[in-house]
Parts: sequence; C-alpha cells; structure tokens
Amino acid sequence: MRPPAKVQKKKKAAEPAAPKRQYDSPLRRQQTAETRERILAAGAEIAHHLPAWDWREMTFKAVGQRAGISERTVHRYFATERALRDAILQRLVQESGMPLEHLELRDFAGLTAHLYRYLSSFPPSSQEGVDPGLAALDVQRRRMLLSAVARSSKGWSEAEQEMAAAMLDLFWTPTYFERLGTAWQLDAGRATRAITWVIGLVEQAIKDGKRP
Repeated sequence: MRPPAKVQKKKKAAEPAAPKRQYDSPLRRQQTAETRERILAAGAEIAHHLPAWDWREMTFKAVGQRAGISERTVHRYFATERALRDAILQRLVQESGMPLEHLELRDFAGLTAHLYRYLSSFPPSSQEGVDPGLAALDVQRRRMLLSAVARSSKGWSEAEQEMAAAMLDLFWTPTYFERLGTAWQLDAGRATRAITWVIGLVEQAIKDGKRP
C-alpha cells in the first residue's frame, strides 16, 4: 500500500542537500593570483614603452589586450583605472629595487645611481610640441652655463664641464621649484634658500677642483 502524498513530501525534504560547489578552492585562488600577475606584468610592459610617464594610454582595454584577457576581466580585479595604475606603479617600484623605508644617507648616492640606470630603460621624453622660442632660450641658457663653468674649471674635460653645468641647470628648472612647494610644502623663501644652498655647494666644488 502506497504512503500518503504528504508523507512522501516529508521524506523528500528530510534528505540531505547536495554539497555546494566550493568557489574558494586553492585552485581558484591560484588562478586568481595568476590572472592578477598577468595584468600587472602587462601594465609594466606598457609602462616601459610610454615616454615621460604619460599614462593616458594605460587603460583597461590596453592592459587587457597586452595580457590576453578581456577588458571586463581587468575591471573585475581593479575597480578603477586609478587603482590599476597605482598597482602597476607599485610593481615598477619593486622592479626598480628602490627601498621606500629605512633609507640611510650614506646609501643615497648609490641608490640614486641604481634608480637612474633603471629609468634609462624607459623611452626619453619627446621634444615634439615644444615652443620654438622656449627651445631657443633653453639652448642659450645651456651655452651660458657651460661658458661660466668652463671659466672656473681649467683643466677639466668637456664632459666634466658639461656634467657640472647640467647639475646647475637643474636648479633653473621650474618643475623642481614647484616640487619643493607641492611635495615638501616649502614656501618660496625656504625653497629659494634650499636651492641657493645646493648651488653654493656645487660652485665651491668646482672652485676646489672636485670633478664630477
């Protein structure tokens, strides 16, 4: 004799449910990490071909194409292009080998040399679009500096004189003065004092015959 329908339903409800699929498995975590690594590696490759750190071409689409994945997949790992660029920048910092903590002053010169060797792997800034008048003024300024250094560094090679003049030229660059105000919050007086202090050190080194 068959049991009533209600009894059948109760038995069926009492049966254990099938185990749910484990989405957070070790394999899935490994695949997630590998995909993220592909994205960052692709972004770093793109950065090495962008002149003057102009990252306007560092987009979800460009990174996805370089990594061989969809733009949507990149977006799934990084909510915004700012987040993507920040992560790629941290990857480049790791590549450069530059420590961001526990810097000792005695190590600064060597670390700077290491950083410049790394930066030389990036393409130089393009001079296209520079105003002809500004370009001519820049040439005139460099000639004047070279002449001034040459008069105070008898016996130096042209290469040594050029390096010394180039260092002095840095302090005539508005970008460096602006950074003292934006990054270091120095007012115009302190920024000028700091710059003239370093210029004085370079000037004295030239007078003392301390070649670069």
